[in-house]
Amino acid sequence: MATLLYRLGRFSYRRAWPVIGVWLVLFVGILGGGFALGGQTQESFAIPGTESQDALDRLDAVFPQVAGASAQAILVAPDGSSITDERFAEPIAEMVSSIAAVDGIDSAIGPFDEYAGVAVTDDEQMARVQVQFEGRSEEVTPAMLDDLTGTSGIGEEAGLRVEYGGQVFQDNTFGITISEVFGVIFAGLVLLITFGSLRAAGMPLLSALIGVGIVIGGITAVSAFTTVSSTAPLLALMIGLAVGIDYSLFILSRHRNQLAEGEDPEESAGIAVGTAGSAVVFAGITVIIALLGLLVVGIPFLSVMGIGAAFAVLVAIAVATTLLPAILGLAKGRLAPKPGSRAHRRALAHDDPNAKPAMGLRWVRLVMKAPILATIGVVAILGTLAIPALSLDLNLPDGGSEPAGSTQREAYELVSDGFGPGFNGPLVIAVDITQTTDILEDLDGIGATLRSLDDVANVSQGIPDVGLVTAIIQVTPESAPDAAETKALVQAIRDLAPEIEEEFGTTIAVTGATAVGIDISNRLTNALVPFGLIVVGLSIVLLMMVFRSVLVPIKAALGFLLSVIASFGVVVAIFQWGWLSELIGVENPGPIISFLPILLMAVLFGLAMDYEVFLVSGMREEYVKTGDARFAVARGFGNGARVVTAAALIMFFVFFAFVPEGTGTIQPIALGLAVGIAFDAFLVRMTLVPAIMTLLGRSAWWLPNWLSRALPNMDIEGESLREHRHGLDWTATQGGAAISAELLVAGSGGYRVSPLSLSIPPGSLVLASGHPADRRVVAATIAGRVSPVSGRAQVAGLPLPSEMAGVSRLVAIADIGSRTGSTVSYGRLLTERLRLTQPWYRARSIAAQTRRWIDQVNQTLADAGAASGIAISSDSIVDTLPQLERSAAIAAVAVAEGTPVVILDQLEAFASDDDARVFLETVSRLAADTTTIVVGSPVARDLADRHVARSRPMLHVDLSSPAQPHPHPHPHPHPHPIDIRGGAL
Repeated sequence: MATLLYRLGRFSYRRAWPVIGVWLVLFVGILGGGFALGGQTQESFAIPGTESQDALDRLDAVFPQVAGASAQAILVAPDGSSITDERFAEPIAEMVSSIAAVDGIDSAIGPFDEYAGVAVTDDEQMARVQVQFEGRSEEVTPAMLDDLTGTSGIGEEAGLRVEYGGQVFQDNTFGITISEVFGVIFAGLVLLITFGSLRAAGMPLLSALIGVGIVIGGITAVSAFTTVSSTAPLLALMIGLAVGIDYSLFILSRHRNQLAEGEDPEESAGIAVGTAGSAVVFAGITVIIALLGLLVVGIPFLSVMGIGAAFAVLVAIAVATTLLPAILGLAKGRLAPKPGSRAHRRALAHDDPNAKPAMGLRWVRLVMKAPILATIGVVAILGTLAIPALSLDLNLPDGGSEPAGSTQREAYELVSDGFGPGFNGPLVIAVDITQTTDILEDLDGIGATLRSLDDVANVSQGIPDVGLVTAIIQVTPESAPDAAETKALVQAIRDLAPEIEEEFGTTIAVTGATAVGIDISNRLTNALVPFGLIVVGLSIVLLMMVFRSVLVPIKAALGFLLSVIASFGVVVAIFQWGWLSELIGVENPGPIISFLPILLMAVLFGLAMDYEVFLVSGMREEYVKTGDARFAVARGFGNGARVVTAAALIMFFVFFAFVPEGTGTIQPIALGLAVGIAFDAFLVRMTLVPAIMTLLGRSAWWLPNWLSRALPNMDIEGESLREHRHGLDWTATQGGAAISAELLVAGSGGYRVSPLSLSIPPGSLVLASGHPADRRVVAATIAGRVSPVSGRAQVAGLPLPSEMAGVSRLVAIADIGSRTGSTVSYGRLLTERLRLTQPWYRARSIAAQTRRWIDQVNQTLADAGAASGIAISSDSIVDTLPQLERSAAIAAVAVAEGTPVVILDQLEAFASDDDARVFLETVSRLAADTTTIVVGSPVARDLADRHVARSRPMLHVDLSSPAQPHPHPHPHPHPHPIDIRGGAL
């Protein structure tokens, strides 16, 4: 992966304007398209498979009048007046009629109607109008709500105060407030302090903002076609902005350090993307996997949030690895710290033994002096902060969590004060009446049974549907919708269901917005531990791949659990207990939004792994170089501490900026992420990790051999990239040789061919002798089909093994000596090979090319002196041709690929030296003058000694035993010296 990213970084650097142009087109197109589609976020807390949702779906089918969304209009009489005064009767009736006439509203029940129930307070100061929509909450449009609230003028003209409440009035808008702008400004200040350069500080911000714009545009566009919670774009905005800045920061920091060391700007950009970019990609993938893990929970609105946030991370990765290097391509070398500047001294400090230790190095040395004390201290601090998490109470947001002063918040508080808190969230009992013969009497009996339960404020009269299939009974709790007593009441009704069925022969189910919220909270609470185990297990496996260690991943996972539980504790203390809530604008402390814990676990897991990777990968790199575990901890930490500190501060400021003026839903999520990042970065990764790594010593890097073989090597340290660059440097010294090797050991499985060193000029004819297995293993290695065991080689300017894929496209390889029993015709064989290897724009000329090649083979054989006179046709069966013609025909198929190197091999010698001469002359003439031809033959030495081919330079390679170079006279002198040695084990 490092090599691929290296190429991507250099490509973006060299083609800066096209890459930037593509990103700008995506930015304008997706963001503009999203807003043009007019998508709107909506709250839909549906959860398939629960009793409440199943009952709601059944009501929607058989009793649609009560299955839709509901709302309330609260009417308050002036002081000294009663809502029942005669002067208010007509305005109230007119208002009820106007509400019922609104498009999308099924019915409106006035406070004095027959089925109004408890609709007037005891002091007669307040009344409520119950509104039933035709569709569910996600189907209620802003226009419907505007028409509904527009009826308030009728009551207000009569002197009444009118407020509206209900789930449909939840604030579904999202936008940028001044506090989020300040968060970006603070992030910019951190970048400025980190880099000491305004130009460098602006690059991560610019790239992250472009990525975030694309994400918001994409989510807005999707919301035009499906239900998207208002929390989804805000969550994606927070995460996309934070990781977008951080990922670019990591790569840019590496780039500037390399520039300070004198690296070429283009090469530095490629290396930075290949090394730091590898860690970015891995860290980003872990975040994406964790977020997509939310799909496992099976809650649609949470799945949408996870997908939206994962999309934001994916865009952030793409921006950091393509757009950022393109911007670096515009800056060229101007980003290099000025010699003598603080940034320049910091970049070179790790190689200067006389330099003053940086703050990070001084800190880690302090931790390493007392690792046990540091470990106990961190665990004690985080354990204490986690204590409030033991009283975690989950629920969905309701009117009480809406902004102060909003009509829905006012209505919620009026209902709580005038009627009782339970009237803000009544329960709907769906009763199956298909098996009863006395419907009304049974409904009365069921209602009486329900009234006997604790915490019941009111039970309405049972209302059957017109088809006498289902009836509903409304149960109003005494407690608020988010109270523990209401949850207990729901469970009590469900526990009572078997008794009611036995007595009345009817089944019941509890539904309604409050019951749906309780079921969601229960589902999420039950999923928390399994999801945590999945996340922790995933982290251990992924980190084993990265660090090749068992103990390092376990330590990382336990540290993550400490930080995430401590963040739960802080959120509970502030948002549930109310501690310090006024300082950050928490207006109504209460239960925590039900999906917060699982969301925090998913997001913090990925972000925590970011810092783990960037810090510990540096430690592993130093340990691999030196073998000194203690030195590796100090050196690796010192190299990465400054960047990780800056990244953590940026994330903290970005997340915390959404707290003061955020919605009631986003505030606890933002605070949990902010404090979770702070705990994990500064306490866990930068204190606990070096302390434990010091205690573990060399055992930290222990990994059983069997497990090492089973786990793929992620190589985020960029070892493969270093090998690739060394290969490129060595290739540059080879003087343009078509094939060169230095102590190359080819092999497969347990088979090895002894070291081979050679240098072959372009256009040469190479005759290779030796055991057939040796020839074929070496051929497969040089052709890029098999990785070398050791040593190095290059083919046509591409080093092996790092460019195996590229080499395989530059080398054609064929077996010219064996009969396979195939009945394929030569025309078909040649046509199929041309179709596979020719560019798409030459597809129409394949038939003509086939005919031309067949004619050319026949003519060349004749010119070379073939004695048989047999002509090869398109219909000739390849296996039935004589040896010479068959070998020449198959060789022509390989030559037709147009590669700079062609490797041919035969198991059986030609029938005569003359046939061998004709074959070699034919192949030499068919191939271009610059094409290098390698022919493996059991009689290659004899052929070379007899000088059977004179049309191009000829060499002999003997793989059967160590040998000196075997150059042979030829009409064209070698442009380069030949060094050929080999032998078989």
